[in-house]
Amino acid sequence: MSLIQLVGLAAVVLTVVAYVPYIGAIRAKAVKPHFFSWLIWSLTTVIVFFAQMAAEGGAGAWSTGMSAAITLYVAWLALVLRSDFSNTTADWCFLIAAMLSLPVWFFTDDPLWSVVILTVVDAFGFGPTLRKAWHKPQEESMQFYLLFGARSLLSVAALESRTLTTVLFPVAMVVACVLVSVLLWWRRRQPPAVA
Repeated sequence: MSLIQLVGLAAVVLTVVAYVPYIGAIRAKAVKPHFFSWLIWSLTTVIVFFAQMAAEGGAGAWSTGMSAAITLYVAWLALVLRSDFSNTTADWCFLIAAMLSLPVWFFTDDPLWSVVILTVVDAFGFGPTLRKAWHKPQEESMQFYLLFGARSLLSVAALESRTLTTVLFPVAMVVACVLVSVLLWWRRRQPPAVA
């Protein structure tokens, strides 16, 4: 096994390590994921995984594939457990944009366009979660976002082909995860609002 494959495997392991306690917290109802964010993320991650594979991302795409499967499960849990369903018109627009990105890839026959659109949509998918982190910071897991950001860095390091198609999504995930983590850290240190 090559060094790149070992790093790719480490990213897969870190993906599972990040998700196991997060899923446990969801089941215990200590964390209430925003359904639309996770639905958008599951759609975008599945498509980005296939785009990374088509662009020969190799071992660096493994964690994206694992994440796609687990993200679908988290979206399903959020649905079944009725976690957080507060949705705005913008949330619906992001969901529709995520679903429309697959035909863009099909018609352009270029995975880069799909990844660019999906990365933008995925970033907007953080909107409901950021709103929730601002208002209810205790209902999200800062540890999860920190681990997921680290996993995304490992994923970039494990890419066998570094192109905009393979690198854009995981780098955007690093930035988004750091942003959510910093917001959660900051909001948890604020004095509670007086009712």
